[in-house]
Amino acid sequence: MAEEEHTFETVDAGSSLTYPLQCSALRKNGFVNIKGRPCKIVDMSTSKTGKHGHAKVHLVALDIFTGKKLEDLSPSTHNMEVPFVKRTEYQLLDIDDGFLSLMTMDGETKDDVRAPEGELGDSIQAAFDEGKDLNVTIIAAMGEEAAISFKEAPKSD
Repeated sequence: MAEEEHTFETVDAGSSLTYPLQCSALRKNGFVNIKGRPCKIVDMSTSKTGKHGHAKVHLVALDIFTGKKLEDLSPSTHNMEVPFVKRTEYQLLDIDDGFLSLMTMDGETKDDVRAPEGELGDSIQAAFDEGKDLNVTIIAAMGEEAAISFKEAPKSD
């Protein structure tokens, strides 16, 4: 038997990016997967159908990365996929070439998060240029990451 070398690029438990949840258990401000995109539910309504029909749930949600509005109509007894959404706060080290250079809690650097565009990106850049220490909140779901907010880091004495 020849010795084989295995290279593992990522380390995870092979877990899924989503989990099933019955439509009737979904709640406003919760998350749901619509058309393969992780979304935050902004509005939902349940409608009773005719004599023998099932109640249907009408979901209106915003894509958490693009802000695009998506809608879905599904029987309340059916399962829908819900993305695992993780929020992490990082210390901002630098903004370089459209990417944020962040420091994780264990002192590692993370340079693969794109700087947000629009008002949020401008605010982060302006505060950073003023020399403020910033903490940036990164939201991650289904293999994507984006900066969603920032705040000035508490001063350490």
